[in-house]
Amino acid sequence: MRTIVYVDGFNLYFRMVAQRPALKWLNVKILAEKLLNPANQIVAVRYYTARVSGRADPHAPARQQIYLDALRTVPEISIHMGTFLLSEKFAGLIKPPEFRPRMALAKPWPDVVKVIKVEEKGSDVNLASHLLLDAFQDNFDVAAVLSNDSDLVEPIRIVTKELAKPVGLLSPVSDPTPELMKVASFIRRISVSDLGSSQFPDPVVRADGSQLNRPATWV
Repeated sequence: MRTIVYVDGFNLYFRMVAQRPALKWLNVKILAEKLLNPANQIVAVRYYTARVSGRADPHAPARQQIYLDALRTVPEISIHMGTFLLSEKFAGLIKPPEFRPRMALAKPWPDVVKVIKVEEKGSDVNLASHLLLDAFQDNFDVAAVLSNDSDLVEPIRIVTKELAKPVGLLSPVSDPTPELMKVASFIRRISVSDLGSSQFPDPVVRADGSQLNRPATWV
Protein backbone atom coordinates (compact mmCIF):
# COMPACT_ATOMS: atom_id res chain seq x y z
CA MET A 1 0.00 0.00 0.00
CA ARG A 2 1.40 3.37 -1.05
CA THR A 3 1.84 5.34 2.16
CA ILE A 4 2.69 8.99 2.77
CA VAL A 5 3.76 10.11 6.24
CA TYR A 6 3.21 13.68 7.43
CA VAL A 7 5.43 14.76 10.34
CA ASP A 8 4.64 17.80 12.49
CA GLY A 9 8.27 18.46 13.41
CA PHE A 10 7.72 20.87 16.29
CA ASN A 11 4.96 18.77 17.82
CA LEU A 12 7.27 15.76 17.78
CA TYR A 13 10.16 17.83 19.12
CA PHE A 14 8.40 19.40 22.08
CA ARG A 15 6.41 16.28 22.98
CA MET A 16 9.25 13.77 22.92
CA VAL A 17 12.67 15.05 21.88
CA ALA A 18 13.36 18.44 23.49
CA GLN A 19 14.35 16.96 26.85
CA ARG A 20 16.16 13.98 25.31
CA PRO A 21 19.16 15.38 23.40
CA ALA A 22 20.52 11.92 22.59
CA LEU A 23 17.38 11.23 20.51
CA LYS A 24 17.48 14.39 18.34
CA TRP A 25 19.45 12.71 15.51
CA LEU A 26 16.23 11.09 14.37
CA ASN A 27 15.58 9.48 11.00
CA VAL A 28 11.81 10.01 10.70
CA LYS A 29 11.50 7.57 7.79
CA ILE A 30 12.97 4.72 9.84
CA LEU A 31 10.70 5.71 12.72
CA ALA A 32 7.65 5.52 10.46
CA GLU A 33 8.73 2.12 9.14
CA LYS A 34 8.96 0.80 12.70
CA LEU A 35 5.49 2.09 13.57
CA LEU A 36 3.66 0.99 10.43
CA ASN A 37 3.03 -2.47 9.00
CA PRO A 38 5.34 -4.14 6.46
CA ALA A 39 2.56 -3.75 3.89
CA ASN A 40 2.92 0.03 4.11
CA GLN A 41 5.30 1.06 1.33
CA ILE A 42 6.45 4.53 2.34
CA VAL A 43 6.65 6.53 -0.87
CA ALA A 44 7.10 9.93 0.81
CA VAL A 45 7.70 11.50 4.19
CA ARG A 46 6.71 15.16 4.43
CA TYR A 47 8.44 16.93 7.33
CA TYR A 48 7.04 20.27 8.53
CA THR A 49 9.15 22.68 10.56
CA ALA A 50 10.42 26.27 10.68
CA ARG A 51 13.74 28.03 11.10
CA VAL A 52 14.54 28.38 14.79
CA SER A 53 15.76 31.67 16.25
CA GLY A 54 19.25 32.17 17.61
CA ARG A 55 18.08 34.72 20.15
CA ALA A 56 18.21 32.37 23.14
CA ASP A 57 20.92 30.09 21.73
CA PRO A 58 23.12 31.50 18.93
CA HIS A 59 24.17 27.98 17.90
CA ALA A 60 20.63 26.58 17.54
CA PRO A 61 20.15 27.56 13.86
CA ALA A 62 23.42 25.85 12.87
CA ARG A 63 22.47 22.65 14.70
CA GLN A 64 19.06 22.68 13.05
CA GLN A 65 20.64 23.12 9.62
CA ILE A 66 22.87 20.09 10.17
CA TYR A 67 19.80 18.04 11.04
CA LEU A 68 17.84 19.28 8.02
CA ASP A 69 20.79 18.40 5.81
CA ALA A 70 20.79 14.90 7.32
CA LEU A 71 17.07 14.52 6.58
CA ARG A 72 17.68 15.58 2.97
CA THR A 73 19.98 12.57 2.47
CA VAL A 74 16.87 10.35 2.59
CA PRO A 75 15.28 10.42 -0.89
CA GLU A 76 11.71 9.99 0.37
CA ILE A 77 11.90 12.93 2.83
CA SER A 78 10.86 16.42 1.75
CA ILE A 79 11.04 19.42 4.09
CA HIS A 80 8.31 22.06 4.19
CA MET A 81 9.08 25.29 6.03
CA GLY A 82 6.74 27.47 8.03
CA THR A 83 7.83 30.52 10.02
CA PHE A 84 9.12 30.92 13.56
CA LEU A 85 8.09 34.17 15.27
CA LEU A 86 9.43 35.85 18.40
CA SER A 87 7.48 38.75 19.87
CA GLU A 88 7.18 40.66 23.13
CA LYS A 89 3.68 40.60 24.57
CA PHE A 90 1.95 41.33 27.85
CA ALA A 91 0.63 38.31 29.76
CA GLY A 92 -1.52 38.13 32.86
CA LEU A 93 -0.14 36.86 36.17
CA ILE A 94 -1.98 33.94 37.72
CA LYS A 95 0.08 33.24 40.86
CA PRO A 96 -1.71 34.27 44.06
CA PRO A 97 -0.23 37.07 46.24
CA GLU A 98 1.51 34.71 48.68
CA PHE A 99 3.80 33.51 45.90
CA ARG A 100 4.83 37.00 44.82
CA PRO A 101 8.00 38.65 46.17
CA ARG A 102 7.67 41.41 48.71
CA MET A 103 7.93 44.88 47.19
CA ALA A 104 9.37 47.97 48.79
CA LEU A 105 7.13 50.85 49.78
CA ALA A 106 4.08 48.57 49.57
CA LYS A 107 3.75 49.09 45.83
CA PRO A 108 1.04 46.90 44.28
CA TRP A 109 2.25 43.92 42.26
CA PRO A 110 1.37 44.37 38.57
CA ASP A 111 -1.38 42.20 37.11
CA VAL A 112 0.53 41.73 33.85
CA VAL A 113 4.11 41.19 32.78
CA LYS A 114 5.84 41.47 29.41
CA VAL A 115 7.11 38.13 28.09
CA ILE A 116 8.86 36.78 25.02
CA LYS A 117 6.35 34.70 23.09
CA VAL A 118 7.52 32.04 20.68
CA GLU A 119 5.10 30.98 17.95
CA GLU A 120 5.49 28.58 15.07
CA LYS A 121 3.28 29.54 12.13
CA GLY A 122 2.25 27.65 9.05
CA SER A 123 3.19 24.03 9.68
CA ASP A 124 -0.31 22.85 10.56
CA VAL A 125 -1.80 24.64 7.55
CA ASN A 126 0.89 23.28 5.24
CA LEU A 127 0.43 19.75 6.55
CA ALA A 128 -3.35 19.90 6.21
CA SER A 129 -3.12 21.34 2.70
CA HIS A 130 -0.72 18.67 1.46
CA LEU A 131 -2.71 15.87 3.11
CA LEU A 132 -5.86 17.00 1.31
CA LEU A 133 -4.10 17.60 -2.01
CA ASP A 134 -2.41 14.19 -1.95
CA ALA A 135 -5.74 12.56 -1.10
CA PHE A 136 -7.61 14.31 -3.93
CA GLN A 137 -4.83 13.45 -6.38
CA ASP A 138 -4.82 9.81 -5.22
CA ASN A 139 -1.13 9.97 -4.32
CA PHE A 140 -1.51 7.45 -1.49
CA ASP A 141 -3.53 4.46 -0.41
CA VAL A 142 -2.83 5.15 3.27
CA ALA A 143 -1.67 8.29 5.07
CA ALA A 144 -0.12 8.60 8.51
CA VAL A 145 0.03 11.85 10.48
CA LEU A 146 2.59 12.27 13.25
CA SER A 147 1.14 14.94 15.52
CA ASN A 148 -1.14 15.58 18.45
CA ASP A 149 -2.41 18.91 17.10
CA SER A 150 -6.20 19.14 17.27
CA ASP A 151 -6.16 21.66 14.39
CA LEU A 152 -5.66 18.65 12.11
CA VAL A 153 -8.95 17.00 13.07
CA GLU A 154 -11.01 18.43 10.21
CA PRO A 155 -8.59 17.67 7.33
CA ILE A 156 -8.13 14.13 8.64
CA ARG A 157 -11.92 13.76 8.93
CA ILE A 158 -12.39 14.91 5.34
CA VAL A 159 -9.90 12.34 4.06
CA THR A 160 -11.22 9.44 6.13
CA LYS A 161 -14.96 10.14 5.98
CA GLU A 162 -15.53 12.02 2.73
CA LEU A 163 -12.78 10.52 0.56
CA ALA A 164 -12.78 7.10 2.27
CA LYS A 165 -9.01 6.93 2.53
CA PRO A 166 -7.46 5.64 5.77
CA VAL A 167 -5.37 8.06 7.83
CA GLY A 168 -3.45 6.74 10.81
CA LEU A 169 -2.31 8.74 13.81
CA LEU A 170 1.31 8.35 14.91
CA SER A 171 1.00 9.80 18.37
CA PRO A 172 3.91 11.41 20.25
CA VAL A 173 1.85 11.20 23.46
CA SER A 174 0.41 8.20 25.30
CA ASP A 175 -3.03 9.81 25.56
CA PRO A 176 -3.82 11.41 22.17
CA THR A 177 -6.36 14.18 21.74
CA PRO A 178 -9.80 12.49 21.77
CA GLU A 179 -10.95 14.37 18.67
CA LEU A 180 -7.99 13.04 16.71
CA MET A 181 -8.66 9.51 17.92
CA LYS A 182 -12.24 9.73 16.68
CA VAL A 183 -11.30 10.58 13.09
CA ALA A 184 -8.14 8.45 12.76
CA SER A 185 -8.36 5.07 11.05
CA PHE A 186 -5.73 3.58 13.37
CA ILE A 187 -3.36 4.74 16.10
CA ARG A 188 0.27 3.95 16.79
CA ARG A 189 1.85 5.38 19.94
CA ILE A 190 5.52 6.35 19.70
CA SER A 191 7.75 5.13 22.51
CA VAL A 192 11.13 6.43 23.61
CA SER A 193 12.62 3.11 22.51
CA ASP A 194 11.16 3.66 19.01
CA LEU A 195 13.08 6.95 18.83
CA GLY A 196 16.24 5.36 20.17
CA SER A 197 16.25 2.66 17.50
CA SER A 198 15.54 5.14 14.68
CA GLN A 199 18.66 7.32 14.88
CA PHE A 200 20.85 8.30 11.94
CA PRO A 201 24.37 6.85 11.89
CA ASP A 202 27.06 9.24 13.06
CA PRO A 203 28.33 10.52 10.76
CA VAL A 204 25.80 10.65 7.92
CA VAL A 205 27.64 10.42 4.60
CA ARG A 206 26.18 12.49 1.75
CA ALA A 207 26.20 11.51 -1.90
CA ASP A 208 29.24 13.70 -2.57
CA GLY A 209 31.20 11.95 0.18
CA SER A 210 31.02 14.81 2.70
CA GLN A 211 29.99 13.98 6.24
CA LEU A 212 27.37 15.34 8.61
CA ASN A 213 28.20 14.84 12.29
CA ARG A 214 25.68 14.75 15.08
CA PRO A 215 25.99 18.06 17.00
CA ALA A 216 28.26 17.59 20.01
CA THR A 217 25.58 18.70 22.48
CA TRP A 218 23.21 15.96 21.27
CA VAL A 219 24.72 13.22 23.42
